[in-house]
This record gives sequence, C-alpha cells and structure tokens, in this order.
Amino acid sequence: MDKQPSTSEWQFPPDFLWGAATAAYQIEGAWDADDKGESIWDRFTHTPGNIEDHSTGDVACDHYHRWQDDIALMQALGLRAYRFSIAWPRILPQGRGRVNQVGLDFYSRLVDGLLKAGIKPCVTLYHWDLPQALQDTGGWATRTTAEAFVEYADVLSRHLGDRVSSWITHNEPHVAAFVGYHYGAHAPGLRDAATAVRVAHHLLLSHGWATPVIRGNSPGCEVGIAPNLNHIEPATRKPADIAAARRMEGHIARWFLDPLYGRGYPADMVALYITQNYLPAGMDFVQPGDLETIATPTDFLGLNYYTRSTVIEHPESRAGLAAKGDYPPDVERTEMNWEVYPNGLYWVLNRLYFEYQVPKIYITENGASYSDGPDAAGQVRDARRTRYLREHLIAAHRAIQNGVPLAGYFVWSLLDNFEWAKGYTQRFGIIWVDYETQARTLKDSALWYKDVIARNGVR
Repeated sequence: MDKQPSTSEWQFPPDFLWGAATAAYQIEGAWDADDKGESIWDRFTHTPGNIEDHSTGDVACDHYHRWQDDIALMQALGLRAYRFSIAWPRILPQGRGRVNQVGLDFYSRLVDGLLKAGIKPCVTLYHWDLPQALQDTGGWATRTTAEAFVEYADVLSRHLGDRVSSWITHNEPHVAAFVGYHYGAHAPGLRDAATAVRVAHHLLLSHGWATPVIRGNSPGCEVGIAPNLNHIEPATRKPADIAAARRMEGHIARWFLDPLYGRGYPADMVALYITQNYLPAGMDFVQPGDLETIATPTDFLGLNYYTRSTVIEHPESRAGLAAKGDYPPDVERTEMNWEVYPNGLYWVLNRLYFEYQVPKIYITENGASYSDGPDAAGQVRDARRTRYLREHLIAAHRAIQNGVPLAGYFVWSLLDNFEWAKGYTQRFGIIWVDYETQARTLKDSALWYKDVIARNGVR
C-alpha cells in the first residue's frame, strides 16, 4: 500500500488566499428594494413552472439586510477573502444610463465592512442577473448589451476601484450562454442554439472590452474570468465515445478558453456548429478586432470545478454533441447527482497551466450539496461535505507540487442559498440557513475549514 503523504506535504504556499464565495441573486433578497431594477432571474422565477420547488430569490438569505452579521461569521471562520457578485440592476436599474446611488452605497458599505474585518473583497461583475430591460432589447444576443456591460463595469470600478483589487468579469459564461439561451433551464429561459452561440461571443467580447476599463479605474488590480470546467473523459475506449468526449470538451471548455488565450474559436467546433445548425449564418457576429479584444491578457483565471463528466456517443443528444454516461451504482455522488471525483480537479488544473500557460489560477468555486441539518444538539454534522472538500484540497495541493500556479481557493458556498432552477432543494453552504427565521449555524465543514485556514494546510 502506498504511504499516505505527511501533513507537511499538504501545507499550502504562505500567501495562499483562503476564501468563500456567493452570488447576489442567490443570497441578497430585497429583489425590488431601494430602486433596484428587475433582473432576468426576477422575471424567470416569477414565471410559473421554471423553478423546481416554485420558489424565488425574493428573500433568499436576506443578506442585503444581514450583511454585517454575515461578515462577522466570515471573520469568525478566519476567511482571508470573500468572493461576491454585484447585482447589475441594483446599480443600473435599466442596464445603463441612470445610476442608482443607493445600490452603489450598499456595496460600498459591504466592501468597507470586509476590509475592516481583514477580509479581501473579490468582486464578480456578472453572475447571471442581467437587467430585464436589456433582455427586452435582445439581451446578450446583441452587441449593445456587451457595450452596456462596459458602462456598468466602468461605473462600478470607478466607485469601488480604490478599495477592490480583485475583479472577475463573468462567472461561467458557458452556463450563462447555453443553459440560459439554448437549454432553457436558466434565465432568460430561451431555447435557441444559434442565439446561445452569439451570446457566448458577446459575453467574451464584453470581458475583453471591460478588462482595460477596470484596470484604468482600479490601479494595481488583477482582472480575470471564471469558467466552469468539469473533467471530461470518454466512458469507454470506443472511438465513437472518444470523439463524443472531444466534442463535449470543445463545447464546454475550448469554445471559451481558446479565444481567451489567443487561439480563436476552435475550427472543429465551428465546423460542428455549422453542421448542426448552431451557426446558420456562419460566424457573422464576429467583427474585425473581436478576437484580439477577447484575447486581452488577464491576470488570472478562475476555475469553478465540481465533478467529472463521462461521455458516451448518443445520436439523440443535443445537436449530436454527446451524452453523459451513467455512473456505476457504487460511485459516490452528491445530492445534485454529481460524481465525487477529486482527481478531476488535479487534471483540470494541470491542463490549464501546461496547455494554456495560465499565469495564475484561483479555484473560485468548489463544493458539494448535502442536506444534513441541525441535530438535537443544534450541530450540523455534514461529514460528507468535509470529506469532499478535504479530498479536493489534497488534489489541488498535488497540482501545486507540479508547478501549477494556484494562488487561492474559494469554497462554494458560504451560505445555503437559492440554487437557481433547483430553488431551495439543494444546500451547498458551509453555513446552515433556516429560511424561515434566517438563523445561521456553522456546519462542521465550516469549523473544519476554519482549521484549514488557521494552519494553512490540510491534515
């Protein structure tokens, strides 16, 4: 039997950034308070049939009113950083034009409170809550929304750039584009493949346009983007399954990473999208200079990693791309039915560095959904989540030993929250939230994570 690594082998670099992450729509509530505009998620959740438990994010964790208490919990855990997103319609209710000062003031107070607690604020500009006013004029399918995003980024970075030094433009552009505009499972709930591909381009374009604007307003800051990247592999060694896995990997990963790192859109995927009618007019939405803009150098890449996708060829899958294979019955899964596969994090980190030469990586999301609640003593003994986090951190440590420039880790999520189309049926938080009373309880995983941060390592 191989000897297990010693505790010292799991010590992280001295300046490693330990944090937790959330998203505005999932925790803030106050959906129509203080002149906030309507978002596509407000509209989507208020439309019957879209959310599994028929819930909304109208109240969520009420973080908008309880942010000071939540910062106190972060401080108690010893968090060194907090990744949160801004609600775009809280800043620009119509998407552009008039600025809502009350919304700016909220985030200014939040940033000041974090800094006072010794916690680094890490801002995500777009975590899917597009102002509905912009969706009404075409949303991300139009270049004008990409232009509006730059205006939004300018307003926010001018206001917070003196205190925020870490910026993420977009969270999971693949999900925003394809789950929202093609599969229809997320806001705005459209089902059109050609629109989704245009959306993906405009998300990337807005990232490239906004990056120098943020840098100009926030001197010395770092700017990045946070894609979601599963580890993708064929379910068998059959040539058809290998080809299907390659297509799936191109759809989820290369379609975004290749242009971000100066390679343009992958030719095999362009050809496939044309064949499958994803691009009925070809790449007509790509204008001269767009690819150079998208490839604007960034300071880091955020990585949202949760699971592995095993892929089989399936002729009836979406546009012939691929289909996920069934897991064997003995495979451990989270309550999202996602396989627990820490080694996939190791492989994705290595690929990002050795294939794309990413200069710095943060794991911007990693976590697991388990519904363990308070026991008779009021404790939340979520051993499965603790095990999940521990094994993934060890996998991340192995990647660091290979030379991967991993600079930080943000657990998803700080709080149990509104889990998009799943509503409140899933709990990812290291802090339990009683949605009736809004009481917070540190789970055992939170106490374990506190120890990890304190020792800067995993035992």
